[in-house]
Amino acid sequence: MARDDNRGGNRRNNRDETPEFQDRLVAINRVSKTVKGGKRFGFAALVVVGDQKGRVGFGKGKAKEVPEAIRKATEQAKRQMIRVQLREGRTLHHDMEGRHGAGKVVMRSAPEGTGIIAGGPMRAIFEMLGVKDVVSKSIGSQNPYNMIRATMDGLRKESSPRSVAQRRGKKVADILPKSDAPAAPATEEA
Repeated sequence: MARDDNRGGNRRNNRDETPEFQDRLVAINRVSKTVKGGKRFGFAALVVVGDQKGRVGFGKGKAKEVPEAIRKATEQAKRQMIRVQLREGRTLHHDMEGRHGAGKVVMRSAPEGTGIIAGGPMRAIFEMLGVKDVVSKSIGSQNPYNMIRATMDGLRKESSPRSVAQRRGKKVADILPKSDAPAAPATEEA
C-alpha cells in the first residue's frame, strides 16, 4: 500500500491561495472585560490588504491573542476588497472627498514625483493600493477606523475617464481636457 506523502500539504496551499496580497497592520487595541475573578484581556486589530495594482480592502478582527486577531482582520480584508482605477498606474484620476461619521478626508491627484502625502491609516491604504503620488488631508475624526472608512468611501466614488465616457456614450478623448489628450502631430506648411 503506497503512502501519500502529500497529506496535509494541500491544506496550506488552499489557505494561502493569494500570496500576491500584502497586508499592513494599522492599529492594535487592547480591550478588557471585568469579570468575577478580575480582568480578561482581548485584542482588536485593524488591517489593510492590497495587491499594489489597484485593489485594496480593510478588515477588523477581535480575539484573545494578537496573532489570531490579525489573522481574522486579514481574512475579512481579503473578502471585502474594492478595485480602484489609477491614472498611469500611479495616482488618482480626480480630486475627491470621503466621509464616515465625524471623519472627512480630502484626496487629490498629484504630479509625478510628489510621493504619498498622507497621514497614518490613509498612508497604509495608498501604499497597499499602489498609489505613488497623492496629496491627502484628514479633517475631523482622528480615529483610525473612521479615517479608513472615509478613505474607502472616497475611493469608491472615483470614476475613470473610460467609465465616464461609457456612461455618456462618448469617446475617452471627448471626456479628457485638451491638456491631457495626446497632441495631434503638427503638419508643416510650405
